[in-house]
Amino acid sequence: MLENLCPILPSRDIKATERFYKRLGFVTVHMEVDEYLLMKRDGAEVHFFFAKDHDPASCDHGAYLRPSDVNAFSAEIETLGLPKENAFPKFWPAEDKVWGMREAILWDPDGNLIRAGQEIQNWPKS
Repeated sequence: MLENLCPILPSRDIKATERFYKRLGFVTVHMEVDEYLLMKRDGAEVHFFFAKDHDPASCDHGAYLRPSDVNAFSAEIETLGLPKENAFPKFWPAEDKVWGMREAILWDPDGNLIRAGQEIQNWPKS
């Protein structure tokens, strides 16, 4: 039986990644200095590996987060004042998508995409 799936994402600087995710409310569970980082918040767990030559602009890593309240999560991230464009990290607040999800989108300092979504209640099913 599956209980949890945890993404393993690249980081150009493990300490900088730790500082960023702490701003998002994550706590450090384990760190191998400059090599590997494991962080948790509530039921979410994310791992990071050191990737010296990683390019955020061409990053193809990401994860899908299912918060119990995507609007509250979005409002919390908005308080960080992250830009919407032309930078890493960046953030797009929650909005309804045509596929029946309400989603917020966060890119961390390494360009890793964290999409947070919740099904829209009473969305018309086709």
